[in-house]
Amino acid sequence: MKFQLIGYALGVLITVIGLTLTIPAIVDYYFDHDNAQIFFFNAVVCVFFGGGLIISNRSYDPHIRTREAFLLTIGGMIVTCFFCAWPLIMSNLHLSVVDAVFEAVSGITTTGATVLDELRIVSPGMLFWRSLMQWFGGFGFILFATILLPYLKVGGMQIFRSESAGHTDKVMPRSVELMASMLQLYAAMTAVFVLGYIAVGMNGFDALNHAMTTISTGGFTTYNESFARFQDNPGIHYAASIFMILSALPFIVYMRLVFQRKLSFITDSQVRVFLWALTFLVIAITLWLWMFGYYSLEHSFRSALFNVASIMTTTGYIEGDYTAWGGFTSLVFLILLYTGACAGSSGGGMKIMRLIVAWKVTMRQFKTLIYPNGVFVLNYQRHRLKDRTVLSVLGFLSLYVGANVIFTVLLAATGLDFETSMSAAAAALGNVGAGTGAIIGPLGSYADLPDSSKIILSLAMLFGRLELLAFLVIFTKNFWND
Repeated sequence: MKFQLIGYALGVLITVIGLTLTIPAIVDYYFDHDNAQIFFFNAVVCVFFGGGLIISNRSYDPHIRTREAFLLTIGGMIVTCFFCAWPLIMSNLHLSVVDAVFEAVSGITTTGATVLDELRIVSPGMLFWRSLMQWFGGFGFILFATILLPYLKVGGMQIFRSESAGHTDKVMPRSVELMASMLQLYAAMTAVFVLGYIAVGMNGFDALNHAMTTISTGGFTTYNESFARFQDNPGIHYAASIFMILSALPFIVYMRLVFQRKLSFITDSQVRVFLWALTFLVIAITLWLWMFGYYSLEHSFRSALFNVASIMTTTGYIEGDYTAWGGFTSLVFLILLYTGACAGSSGGGMKIMRLIVAWKVTMRQFKTLIYPNGVFVLNYQRHRLKDRTVLSVLGFLSLYVGANVIFTVLLAATGLDFETSMSAAAAALGNVGAGTGAIIGPLGSYADLPDSSKIILSLAMLFGRLELLAFLVIFTKNFWND
């Protein structure tokens, strides 16, 4: 194991966190808030600690292997959450260590679950720091899903190996160039979202914060009411809905559009399935709300579009209490906690790609029953699916369901009711944030949960964000053997 390489990379990561902390420090200094000193202090500590790791491991071997990639990914996530939590602990919010770590993990994993009940008393710099955590967390996961997962062969993501490799080889031969180009595009899309929010009536500070948490499908906002704060401005809800949908699409399709001039939105299977499913659900819930007299037709469509987009993309913004719309809609939104967005985006959940593969396998089994001697080939995006890839996808889905059951049981053991336990486990594993029920539903928060539940949910958020298998592999004996 090349520990010097891992130490050097973690040193660079910690140093970047320290430099990033100066941004909310400047924001709070501008607004003359005491938290500015906390941010500056933590920035110095991070730069000092990260710089020490860089200097002490500067003679590292640059050739990274699969084991180092796994360990660096998991270690980087844990280290990032640890150092991002310290400003929360030391701030005037007076959060406990458990609450601060929960908030930091929720931010970095772009889950959006929060323990802060009174955002109106939170300093502007701290609000910006929460958004910044999700912005960097979203970009980090896009890199993880686009570059690392296809080569680590986790959860069937090797399906995209030919696409990402072809893209890398033909357009930008080296990963560093690819990362730089993706960051430029990610920042450019964020800027477009900022301008879009301002155009429909948001002030500049809210627009910047919401743009960062929208592109990352994170869900943190500057108000406890989330987007219910803007009920008198339908344009903001429509803009947010469109931006959430765009953020849930595979980032590779934007890269092809910008760098290869290829419009692959139409030909991408999971994009088509995602958009068709979203359209069907929006129409169904719109008719439900309108026919049963909840809202006018336009308001029904707007609420259905926003909430379906929010949960299906795993962003987790709140526009209203969708659990008050009856059992049908509550069941739909509970199911959507599991499905997730497109693979290759910053969204969480099972991912549309894996559900497509599972559907193809099911259909092949039906055909095999009808034609026992038939030979049926599974294809995805005009590529033949190998058996190991299919097994990887099905194994991931089985593990995902099993993990949800385990976390549900663990949460129930802490004293939570069944509905809260089940939806909290699904929301944490899927990195959605909002659950169902009176406690963590659209109008609730995670503040009143016991510390034991928050610790379990923090693990579930990390577990889901690291695609389950990538997290579990380091606990196997063979991983540490040379």
